Amino acid sequence: METIFETVRTIALRIDTLIKEGDLGYSNHANATGDTQLKLDVASDRIIEEELRKLESIHTLISEEKDDPMPIHAGGEYTLCYDPLDGSSIVDVNLSVGSIFGIYRGEPRGENIVATAYTIYGPRIEMVTALRGETPHRTRYVGGTWQPLPDLSLNPQGKLVAPGGTQQYWSPEHKAYIDSLFGAGYRLRYSGGMAPDLHQILVKGGGLFAYPGTTDKPEGKLRQLFEVIPYALVFEAAGGQAINNRGERLLDLIPRHPHDTTPCFFGSTTEIDGLKSAYGVAP
Repeated sequence: METIFETVRTIALRIDTLIKEGDLGYSNHANATGDTQLKLDVASDRIIEEELRKLESIHTLISEEKDDPMPIHAGGEYTLCYDPLDGSSIVDVNLSVGSIFGIYRGEPRGENIVATAYTIYGPRIEMVTALRGETPHRTRYVGGTWQPLPDLSLNPQGKLVAPGGTQQYWSPEHKAYIDSLFGAGYRLRYSGGMAPDLHQILVKGGGLFAYPGTTDKPEGKLRQLFEVIPYALVFEAAGGQAINNRGERLLDLIPRHPHDTTPCFFGSTTEIDGLKSAYGVAP
């Protein structure tokens, strides 16, 4: 696994350079879910494929920017699912973005994920790695080397809320719960990038990230294999919870298609328990 993590570190440095120097315009293509691809999306995907192809331990690559899975090594053990540049649409306003990697042993489904790595490209480059059952590790690239930072651990309750989705399409119970958190003094932290928003909640010790099912997108917007399941592993490893709108663990998801989406909620125990109550699901 360390070989994969080391490759992700190499990828992070290449993508960071690309973000700083690359073309921010749109390409002439759309990805599998119909989003018009930025040139940065396409170039980041190319970098990741190029580096991961060097690893014989990887059987198949599944990218948010590719229509279909890509087998690369018949004898490989892992399926690696990734979002090359999460939040790419906010690069032009110079906000932090990230890359997300879910590492699955065999078939890509929640129960088979064994590790997550994600990188954050902001004023500084950071990387978080998590193995099942182990506290997530955080590092920062400084002076040509990756330096360790304190491991990530969530408090039982936080004070941040990152609420995704257009509010006019929220359900009444979801809106009432989010309003109740703000009424209790929670602070809004939402950039439009999943990776930086979840990273902030993890680094600050707790809170709630919510991307519900909405009337215009009943199954949510975020992809299970590339975004949701990888971060579910991180949040549970950090002592938090990650569930869908039915109160089910996101780590129990079984995608039917590589690009399936789901409503998703990540956070500290107090916030997630409150959300379960608001949604009327079993604690």
